[in-house]
Amino acid sequence: MKKNITNKVLMVRPALFAFNEKTAQEIQNSALIEFDKMVEKLKSIGIDVKVIQDTKEPHTPDSIFPNNWFSTHYSNTVVLYPMFAENRRLERTDKIYEFFDNVDNLNIVDYSSLEKENIFLEGTGALVLDRKNKKAYCSLSQRADEKLLDIFCEDAGYKKIAFHSYQTINEERKVIYHTNIMMAMGENYAILCADSIDNLEERANVIAELEKDKKEIVYITEKQVESFLGDVIELVNNEGVNICVMSATAYSALTDEQKSIIEKYDVILPVDVHTIEKYGGGSARCMIAELFI
Repeated sequence: MKKNITNKVLMVRPALFAFNEKTAQEIQNSALIEFDKMVEKLKSIGIDVKVIQDTKEPHTPDSIFPNNWFSTHYSNTVVLYPMFAENRRLERTDKIYEFFDNVDNLNIVDYSSLEKENIFLEGTGALVLDRKNKKAYCSLSQRADEKLLDIFCEDAGYKKIAFHSYQTINEERKVIYHTNIMMAMGENYAILCADSIDNLEERANVIAELEKDKKEIVYITEKQVESFLGDVIELVNNEGVNICVMSATAYSALTDEQKSIIEKYDVILPVDVHTIEKYGGGSARCMIAELFI
């Protein structure tokens, strides 16, 4: 039986992380230490980690977050997504493509040309996939186009659950542009910031879809979203134990009740990536591209 979570992941070791003239080297060094320790922790718990070393040219300061521009699926399928930021489009390098060269009968579904039409759908940042129940949860935004979401769902055989989510910044409601900062999917549970879905009908629909699939919902607050508690990922190790990977920042934001729900199903693995979070804006889930091929 095919697993809906994986023990194989790809991570990109940065060359010029979050480049800034004044603090570039210091930040890069700290990011590398955090990255290497995270890889070591994942491997030690039984996750198969493939690491690709980024290059200084072309300059790709966000390459440490590969989940935004490609995803992999069974049937040897790789999906390439259109990216909003021009420098992120440069992450589609030969090094990544070479990684898939040894896959027989590779099927590439390439939506990246839609960048020319300003249509974007930023991978598993925009899409929170319930692979078991074939559902794609997506918070619509400039980086998550509904037309392309429809195309993806038709191509992949997924049901669309679209909604709008927001966060309060300087007392104003701002659109959340990546679904995976306010939602995460496990086999038996889901993490959800329901308060960020202002439209009550949309909120009720998301909850109903999760409950229909018997997911136990871990409700998180907007404050916990700021601590990257939505930006987590469930993997399975080589002994079949489910692992919830989250940052130390996210772990420290967990309540006892939330922790107990997750630990019913998973071993929690906290990783310290505070520099990457501070200067890159992403956390543990964003750093991991799942491999299903």
